[in-house]
Amino acid sequence: MPPSDQSATEVSIERIKAIDTTTAALKEWAVVCKALEEGRQVILLRKGGIMEYRQGFEVKHTDFFLYPTFEHQSKESLQPNYVNKLDTVLQNAPVNNRNRITSCASVVLVKEITNKSVLGRLEKYHIWNDHYINLRVSYNPKRPLNVVVLRVYKMNTPLEVDVKPELAGCKSWIPVQLLLSDTKLQQEYDNQSGSAIDKVKPDCKPVFNDSEFTEILTELQEVLNR
Repeated sequence: MPPSDQSATEVSIERIKAIDTTTAALKEWAVVCKALEEGRQVILLRKGGIMEYRQGFEVKHTDFFLYPTFEHQSKESLQPNYVNKLDTVLQNAPVNNRNRITSCASVVLVKEITNKSVLGRLEKYHIWNDHYINLRVSYNPKRPLNVVVLRVYKMNTPLEVDVKPELAGCKSWIPVQLLLSDTKLQQEYDNQSGSAIDKVKPDCKPVFNDSEFTEILTELQEVLNR
């Protein structure tokens, strides 16, 4: 149900599932992936990259890997209590053109935000500071900001992938076939039914247990619908 002030519009997860034809990876700052894995962050705020300017960011998949990126990260964009984490993250930057995927996620709720006042109530659910949030809101102002609530799973066995030229650029989604072309999952993905996410989830542990996550989700829904 949409909020009474119409500041946030809920996007149907069932609609997303209807167009979710392939598993993918979502590109996100490595420090944000770290925050998601630690439970410090549970939402993403997205408008889309340069290559998505016209249509804006689209939540095309309900299950995906989190692909950490190391470009454009800066301490000037982070809340003070998470600034030092960036140093740790940068120490683990890809070497020898290899990157590590250590988590995957499921979309639980999507809200399109048009009222900036809602964003101030979301501060505890992410690590970005007000300066960065204002920049994101101002970018492509005709498009709403997507608040994407995630259930995140830490992978016990990370995926090692090549850093390929095709993965570069300001685009959000990476097709799984390209991502996994050199990993142990590729043959399984090609020859069996089910997504790559389905195959790794048995080897994953949710960041929050069911009761913890239900409490967080209820709290977030109250914030978004206020």
